[in-house]
Amino acid sequence: MTEPEFAATPELDLPDVSPVTIPDGARVWLVPTPVGNLGDITLRALEVLRAADAVACEDTRRTGALLTHLGIRKPLVRLDAHTMGRAPQVLERYARLAYVSDAGTPGISDPGAELVAAALAADVPVEALPGATAFVPALVLSALPTGRFTFEGFLPRSGRDRRERLAAVAARAETSVLYESPHRLHATLEDLRDACGPQRAASVTRELTKRFEETVRGTLAELCAHFEAGVRGELVVVVAGRPEGEARGDEVDHAARARELAAQGLGTRDIRDLLIREGLRKNDAYALALQATSDA
Repeated sequence: MTEPEFAATPELDLPDVSPVTIPDGARVWLVPTPVGNLGDITLRALEVLRAADAVACEDTRRTGALLTHLGIRKPLVRLDAHTMGRAPQVLERYARLAYVSDAGTPGISDPGAELVAAALAADVPVEALPGATAFVPALVLSALPTGRFTFEGFLPRSGRDRRERLAAVAARAETSVLYESPHRLHATLEDLRDACGPQRAASVTRELTKRFEETVRGTLAELCAHFEAGVRGELVVVVAGRPEGEARGDEVDHAARARELAAQGLGTRDIRDLLIREGLRKNDAYALALQATSDA
């Protein structure tokens, strides 16, 4: 049998794979750590952690366990949302400081951004290493459009700020990505359903890179039902953008819509709920619903 002929493989310009060179002098490194699977640490991250004078982190116990696993012994300094005010003193004490978050890339939904500002104000160079982060794989796994997206991080817990952010997600044409804690997931899915409508496509990814990793895709109504009993693990929620042709919440004549629904025989509560799902705030929806049913 004649062996098949293949085209000659062109010479490739491969990236530099020589040992990592750590620059001299004072410096702050933002070092991504695995979001679950410890095998996701990079070779460059290991070299930087070994070269640093100290490692600053949100949780010294968690980071200490990680460094022990990696065979690295360094002084640990707590720099979280409550202690970031002492960053200038830490920078003065440790000329070469590595900063890690609890998981993922520092500066994404954690105090890392404040450390960057403090370092630059002190004329200390900052270097951000590429590496693990939760929202990128969750976005890809959602199967929703990825050409344009907005990272929302954690939504405000309540009040006007939360309502405004939910309305922005509902009105946005591109995909939205959010972080959420397990005990608040169902409430957030309900709020998203009410703001975006029950048929808006979305996904929830939990336990990324871990043994029980899971991505559940469906409409917001389906996800509300699926996670009603609760959930465990780290979570990323991805919500599709507003479908083409769907009116924005601020473009709808809500009063006319309420009158139309009342003429169809709907009661005050049902009208209120529908107006909320179309992007109106709860109190405003109730007032319009009450007026419409009174006039009907």
